[in-house]
Amino acid sequence: MVRRHELTDEQWQVIQPLLPVSGAKGRPRVDDRRVVNGMLFKAKTGVAWRDLPERYGPWTTVYNRFWRWSRTGTLSALVAQVRVIAEAIDELDREVSVDSGIVRAHQHAAGARRMTASPTGGCTLVRRAQRAR
Repeated sequence: MVRRHELTDEQWQVIQPLLPVSGAKGRPRVDDRRVVNGMLFKAKTGVAWRDLPERYGPWTTVYNRFWRWSRTGTLSALVAQVRVIAEAIDELDREVSVDSGIVRAHQHAAGARRMTASPTGGCTLVRRAQRAR
């Protein structure tokens, strides 16, 4: 059974050949599929690296491989290949979402004039500094 945030066997067959082959030295390597599933879980849920479920292996392994593959261009190649395949079978959804919590305001936005009610019942523009008096 494939969990909601994990790759199917078909998806894994597309991705696996794009990943670097590991050397035979050192500790036994955590399975690439587990690590990629951990990266997907992190991307989809926004969980902190340290809070990744143990089924994906040690969080440090997932993080280190993500960092290494980002620097070497492996992740970029992976995304590009998946995009090509998705476009070929007309499965690419080009919807974009921006979280306004991370969008920076313009430097002058903090000093903008605000609408406030005047004692006469109408609205007047008053600077924040004037309101503080």
